[in-house]
Amino acid sequence: MEQRAGFEWSDNFLLGYKPMDDTHREFVERVDALLTADDAMLPEALAAFARHAEAHFAQEDHWMESEEFPARDCHMDEHAKVLASVRKIQQKLAGGDVALARKLVIALMEWFPGHADYLDSALATWLVKRRHAGAPLVFRRLTPSK
Repeated sequence: MEQRAGFEWSDNFLLGYKPMDDTHREFVERVDALLTADDAMLPEALAAFARHAEAHFAQEDHWMESEEFPARDCHMDEHAKVLASVRKIQQKLAGGDVALARKLVIALMEWFPGHADYLDSALATWLVKRRHAGAPLVFRRLTPSK
């Protein structure tokens, strides 16, 4: 079996809103499970990711609606597109297209940091401001430079 590189959690992903940070940590774990799954385990790993993504995005969508987040339409649309892609790839994988499923996994790994940095960080700031009248505080571990 070919050894695949994983996707590791980094404090750089922290946004300062604990419920979101916890969900994002699980997202990274699910993508890592996809990256490291062998072909036989890939369908179950993708199903577990899909269940996580549905709950994750539903939670964020609820926050955006209930807290009247101004940029919710764009953010929710991005969630819907990711879920649609995952569902489509689940069907393709059921038909044996492992290579396409592997491409989706790489795309998710590449997509997440930008989504978190731009869309989710704005939502985290909005939620903290609305709920606590302040800005999020983020404490990150320093990583040694290479």
